[in-house]
Amino acid sequence: MGLISNGSTIFDAGAMASGFGGSMTFIKKLTASSSGTLSFVDGASSVVLDNTYKEYLFTFNNLHPQNDTIQLMVNYSIDGGSNYGVTLTNTLFRTYHDEGSSATALEYKATHDLAQSTSFATLNSGASGNDNDQCCVGYLHIFNPSSTTFVKHFMSNFNSYNSNNYTFQTFTAGYLNTTSAIDAIQFKMDSGNIDAGDICLYGIS
Repeated sequence: MGLISNGSTIFDAGAMASGFGGSMTFIKKLTASSSGTLSFVDGASSVVLDNTYKEYLFTFNNLHPQNDTIQLMVNYSIDGGSNYGVTLTNTLFRTYHDEGSSATALEYKATHDLAQSTSFATLNSGASGNDNDQCCVGYLHIFNPSSTTFVKHFMSNFNSYNSNNYTFQTFTAGYLNTTSAIDAIQFKMDSGNIDAGDICLYGIS
């Protein structure tokens, strides 16, 4: 079917509504205050992380670490948050540029790759500084986490202002190698607390 047929468009006729008429629904916001972890658990504290949506989006706003040169980490659960350690495989690359315009790169970062690992996965390679004006921001997509047929895919994109006054942009993607439903997701720094900032969860329909 063409975009234009007999002088009218399929947009006019509303034929695209089912494919392009989706929405982003706010579910939950967690605000850090010297927090060791921030966890989103389906069914707890108004969190929805089930088959209501086929895609979920986390946004990360001004996450400031307690310690210097710190990376944000993530892990997943299939038992309501009793254990975080779902087997995953991922890949990561990053780009960076310093304030003095003397150092730039686009590089694959194999040291942050995980292969069939239950460890927490890095979201912002290059790390965040803990100066008062330093933080990281970004987003994480997870697709169909409640599926009991397929593995669960995820993608993320983060930017960090690091301790040496670099901007680092980090791209990660991978899959959770389980056919059990993912019902909880936890975030933490690789050392120390999350001093400030917030994480928001949205459902995409």
